[in-house]
Order: sequence, then structure tokens, then C-alpha cells
Amino acid sequence: MSAASAFKSEFLRTLEARGYIHQITHSDELDAAAAGGIVTAYIGFDATAPSLHVGSLIQIMMLRRLQQAGHKPIVLMGGGTTKVGDPTGKDESRKLLSDDDIKANIAGIKQVFAKFLTFGDGPTDAIMVDNDEWLSKFGYVQFLRDYGVHFTVNRMLAFDSVKLRLEREQPMTFLEFNYMLMQATDFLELNRKYGCVLQMGGSDQWGNILNGVELTRRVDQKAAFGLTTPLLATASGAKMGKTMAGAVWLNAEQLEPFKYWQFWRNTEDADVGRFLKLFTDLPLERISELEALQGAQINEAKKVLADEATRMAHGDEEARKAREAAEKTFEQGGVSANLPTKEVARSELAEGIRASTLFLGCGLVTSKSDARRLASEGGMRINDVKIADGDQLVTEADLVDGTIKLAAGKKKIVLVKPV
Repeated sequence: MSAASAFKSEFLRTLEARGYIHQITHSDELDAAAAGGIVTAYIGFDATAPSLHVGSLIQIMMLRRLQQAGHKPIVLMGGGTTKVGDPTGKDESRKLLSDDDIKANIAGIKQVFAKFLTFGDGPTDAIMVDNDEWLSKFGYVQFLRDYGVHFTVNRMLAFDSVKLRLEREQPMTFLEFNYMLMQATDFLELNRKYGCVLQMGGSDQWGNILNGVELTRRVDQKAAFGLTTPLLATASGAKMGKTMAGAVWLNAEQLEPFKYWQFWRNTEDADVGRFLKLFTDLPLERISELEALQGAQINEAKKVLADEATRMAHGDEEARKAREAAEKTFEQGGVSANLPTKEVARSELAEGIRASTLFLGCGLVTSKSDARRLASEGGMRINDVKIADGDQLVTEADLVDGTIKLAAGKKKIVLVKPV
């Protein structure tokens, strides 16, 4: 549907105004359904790690927008599909995880959703479902007879997740080849069990989503729709959620709230308005004011973005502490107790630790060679003093008021505390 078209439903109007929509199937039907009653929709999340990262946040926010507009979200945990691994965008098979690993990852991921959605038994309360409930119960022959008949190998080979892998002459296992059938079956099962009529996801999932829509319409002759978001990249072309130090995790156990706040504070100027629309609940009028700021003032908009995003993921108190720590450290030249802290054995400090080893252990660099490069380029600081040699020893003599302040560049800081 073009930007000039007016959606009738609050849900689609909101998604359009905030930049979430890339593709929709049967857009007029979906709009009418969303305007006329409660729509139940889902997004699937495979449990490949103990936390989701910022790259998944646009999907979580879309479920939030759905609920805010008076509809019902389903969070589908991929306990079953994780056993296979989504081949989309991959040159090689994902590592196969054990059942215990998958359960542990799901337990970690669940923590995130309660911060963004309201769960319960009400008509618009969110629910969480695991596709292992049905996928693990299918007999192989039954699955092929019931669902395999609706998919042609000709068409499956044409999907990007398969075609691109084959064009690059990278092997695809038969296990992975079945992933799209399993995901299509999820939609049909959710439609039957919960009246779910909409699957949402990133644009790289378009082919998989189409399979579920068509399977549900073909087998049960029921309404089914698909909607995707644009693949999200920064203005400079970097993949959203990835940094030089690794993934930007949503769980505090994987990434401290201070570092999460800093990630948003370091947003490129050209992305501020777009990210405020996608990742905060601020009204569009307020966002227009913030993105109109010029010069150094745009930094105030970035702080608002960091505050709002961190508040949503980690709560008001952690957002406040992160901002105070950042301002004291970067703007006032002090050291805040709220900075990320790494404990090291006092005995190790007594002997001396190479700066490259210490910076690596604190997550400020990705390797010892990266640390040495950082030092040679003048970006390594210990207690605000530049260190030219990455192999320089850090000892107890470097303690200032009981800690050692490590800085990689201007924005990544960790306090080292002996124990």
C-alpha cells in the first residue's frame, strides 16, 4: 500500500507512520480486520543464545505496537525450529544445540518480553508459546503426508535462503531445507489453536512468511496475512545490533545497562529520528522536535533516545544511573561508581597484568592484537593517561581510590577493581 493511502486501522497507521512496514500481503483485508476487531499476530524467535540482541528489538517493538493498538501478541519461542536452524542469510549450518541448551536459552530470552508486553489471560494480553509443543510430536511420515504435499521443491529452490546458499556453492543440509516447512506449519498451528491470523518478521523472512500464509489459506481456507519490516542498518550501512565489541544484548547479564545506554547515545546523527520512531514510545510531534536539532544539540536528542531505550529494557533506575555515569565520565571528567566494573584478583595485579590482556578481559577489545593496535593509535588510556605499549604491565601501583580506569577510545570505559 502506498504512503498516500490511508489505513483505517490504528495498528497499520501507527506502523506506517513510524517506519515499520516493508511488505504486506492482502493489505486491504488485514486493514479491515484490524479496524473491525482484535487481531492476533505472532513473531517467532529461535533460541540460539541466552539473550536476544538489538537486532531483534524492532520485532519486539512491533508486538508492542500491536498490543498498544488493542490487539493480541503471541511470542513464539522456537524450541523446535532451533533444533534445525534457520538457514536464512547463512553460508553454513548453525551449530546444533542440545535440548538443555535450548531450554536454558529460552529461559534467558523470556526475561526480555515481560518488559515490553503485558502477559495474561485477557483478550489482548500477550501469550508465549513454544513450537516444540507440536513440531516434536509429528511423525516424519505424517508430517510429509500432511504438509509436504503443499510444497514443491521447484519453488523452495527459488527462495533466497536456499538459492543464495547454492549460488555461493555452500552446502545446505536436508535438515535446513526443511526449516521453511516447519515455519509454515507454525502459522497453521497457531491459527488453529489461537485464531492467529498474522505473522510478522524482518524482510529476510518474507519467503518463509508467505509459505505460512499460503499453507493456512490452502489447507483450512482461513484468513492469514503476512507483514515484514525493512532490514535495519545504520546510516553508514552497518548491521543493526553489531559493534566492534560484539552483539548488543538485551539482557543485563550479557550487557551492562551502561553499555546499552552508550550504544544508543553513540547513534549516528542521521539515524536519530528514525530510531526514536522505531524504538521509543515518544509521540511523533516530540520526535520531530528532537530530530530538527542541529549541530552539537543533536547530542541531546541522542541522550533522550538512550534514556528511553534503556528505560524500556532495564527500567527507570538503571537508565538514570547510566546517564549520570556517562555525563560524569565524559562531560565532567570524573569517575562514576555506576560505570561497568570488572573484578580481578589482587594477586594478579600484584604480579602485573599486560594491558592487552586486561583490556581483552574487560571486553574493551576483541583480541590482544586489537589492543596493541589501539595502543599504537593512541586510543588506549589507563587512568586517563595514553598508553603507547599494549604489553605494558598494569599493577597495584595504578590503583586510584581503589580502582583502575580503563578507556578504549573516548566512549568505552571499564573500572578494574581488585578483590
